[in-house]
Parts: sequence; C-alpha cells; structure tokens
Amino acid sequence: MEFRDYQKNIIERGSDILDKNNFLYLAMEVRTGKTLTSLGILKDLWCENVLFITKKKAISSIQDDYDMYKPGYKLTVINYESLHKLPEWIIYDGIIIDEAHGLGAFPKPSKRAKDIKELLRINRNARVILMSGTPTPESYSQMYHQVYALPNNPFSSNKNFYSFSKQYVNVTQKKLSSLVVNDYSDGKKEIVDLMQPYTINYTQKQAGFLTQTTEEILRVDSDPNTLDIIKKLKKNLVVEGKDEVILADSSVKLMMKLHQMYSGTVKFESGNSMVLNHNKANYIKTKFANKKIAIFYKFREELNAIKHVFGDDICVDLDCFNSTNKSIALQIVSGREGISLKNAEALIYYNIDFSATSYWQSRDRMTTKERKYNKVYWIFSKGGIEDKIYKAVLKKKDYTLSHFKRDLLDL
Repeated sequence: MEFRDYQKNIIERGSDILDKNNFLYLAMEVRTGKTLTSLGILKDLWCENVLFITKKKAISSIQDDYDMYKPGYKLTVINYESLHKLPEWIIYDGIIIDEAHGLGAFPKPSKRAKDIKELLRINRNARVILMSGTPTPESYSQMYHQVYALPNNPFSSNKNFYSFSKQYVNVTQKKLSSLVVNDYSDGKKEIVDLMQPYTINYTQKQAGFLTQTTEEILRVDSDPNTLDIIKKLKKNLVVEGKDEVILADSSVKLMMKLHQMYSGTVKFESGNSMVLNHNKANYIKTKFANKKIAIFYKFREELNAIKHVFGDDICVDLDCFNSTNKSIALQIVSGREGISLKNAEALIYYNIDFSATSYWQSRDRMTTKERKYNKVYWIFSKGGIEDKIYKAVLKKKDYTLSHFKRDLLDL
C-alpha cells in the first residue's frame, strides 16, 4: 500500500515528536486516515508489540487496515471495556488510544481514564499515541484526564484536576436544583496551546476533501394515541396502565419520557419498555425504498421498531452491511466514532441525541476523500421535542435540562 503525501509527512513529524516525548496526540479529522498513519508511525520507530484500544464496532476495520499494511510488528486490537482481560505479563512498546476524547470527563476521572492510567503504569516505557478528530469537543478542560497518566504531559505538575483547574480553568458557580456547585467547563485556551508541541492537527480540507454535506428535516405525523398519552403525562406526571406505569416525577424524567415517546417508544417505571407506534420506521421504509441506507437510532426500542418494519432488509453489523445489499441500524453513541458508512446512499436519523458531540461526529460517517456529496436526513415528529434538540446541537451545545424547561411550554 502507498500512503498519501500528507500521511507520509505526518508519519515523519509524528515519529520525531513521539521519539522525543514518548507520546503524541494525532488530532486528525475523521476519514483523513488516522489509523494507518498511527500504525505507520510505530513502524517507523521499530515497535515490536503494539496495543490498539478502540470501540468494539471499530475493531474489524482496524484489523483489516493492519492486515493490508503488514507493518511487521504484532498488533492486539481491543475495546475499552475489555482492557481488564489483558494479561499483565504482556508488555507493549507501542500503545494507540483511539477516540481519546472519551477519556476527558471532569472534574473526576472516569473509569475508562482510570483503566488507561493503570495500563500505562504497567507499560510505563511504551510509546503512546492518542487519537481524536475532536480532542476537546465541548470544553478545553476535557484535555486533562486524556493525558494525566503520561509522565511527560504539560500538566504533570498538577497532581489532580482540581489543582489543574486553579491554573487553567475559569471556575464559576451554577445552580443545580437547590445546590450551588462549581462549573469547571470554561477551560482556558492555554490548555491547547501547551499541548501544541505534542500535537499534530490535520483537517479534511487540508487533506483535499471536497465533500458537501447537506441536511434535510422530514416531519412525520405523530400517532394520535401516543399524543394522548403525552398530554396526560405532561398534565399529571404519571400515566397508569393495566400492567405498567409511566412516571415523570422529576424534570429529568419528563424530558427523557417525552424524548422517547415523540419517536414512538417508552420505558416504564418497572424497567420494561415497548414500541408505542411504528410511524417513523414505516415512513423511512417507504421514503427510502430500494436504497442502501444507514439509520442512527437513540433508544433500544427504536431498533425493535426498525427491525419489525424492515425485517430481513436490516442488519446491525458493519461486516454484513459492507458485504450485502442490506441497510444498517446503529445506536448513535456507539456508532458515531471509528467506523465508516461510505457504502450508504444516505444517513437517516430516527431520533436525535442530546449531545453536540454525537451530532458532529456521527453525521460525518459517510465521508471519504473521493465522495463529493453526503445527504443526511432527520426524521422528526410534528410538534415533537426533536426540533428543540436540533437547534441546540447545531450551535455545538448539549441539550440540557435548562433548555428543556424553557421549551416545555411549546411542546
């Protein structure tokens, strides 16, 4: 195989940074070839035993890239949730951490960040490459726990996030119910400036991508019976059926229930769930008949609705999607990173996630350097909550409880 010229340049620059600092951050936008570039850098540095940590759905495509490239070292590809299965007696001299922004929770480190910290403690001499197309999608403060386990990171003098925040975060206060808590989200730009010596940034535009992505909102009539239940829930905050109860005794619960129900599903207080109507699935099936599409859904029962309507024409596995004429259905969060949907004729959103990160990452799954045009469709219920969420994430803001309380009168 032959690397593109910009990949050769990044491999050369990345090898120098990694050789000097023992870690590198590849901030390359999706579809610019992060995986192969990272594999090339570790080949350049003569690694022998490499660990690649990614999301479960991306494992097969990474293994395919490795098999095609044949860099000469042994590669183990594993998902974050399986790190505990790695034997401690195997030591890696190269570690690639894919979608590293997923380690960025603050002020306390997530379990994932702690697991990576323990892994790097065991493999303290490994050369480490972190990768993400969006290193700090919501706040510069997300950088700290991505790199805090690396001895040479620029914030190593800060023993924890709270120490880090005193120096690099404009800490404010916000009201959470009746409590006043610290808000650490306003990280200073100095954070990314200090990371620059360890970082290579590269955009789709620099790589010569000319893909134009257009979005269209398609509105579906809401099911009258579902609307009646929604009306009762908003009025009474509880709807009791023969065997199940829908309870919305807090603003958070009401927001979640309405988010589910406007798209035709609901989760009961018992933990059971069901499909209330198949309106969206029927609409998609009719509208995109005879097309190979990718559908992103939010809630588990939405997948059941899709399967019920599409039958054997839908699959949930990327290998199946790429090797057959079937369409694919993926959960938004698990499918927004690390996979390519280049074989889809269109990307369809059954529902929308509250997260701005989900919006910006998932809508780009079809993009390739050769593809000139992407079409993304949003399926919204008339009068539903989806429009409100869409307006927030377009502005790179998560849809929060404060947004919902403001919007509730219009629903």
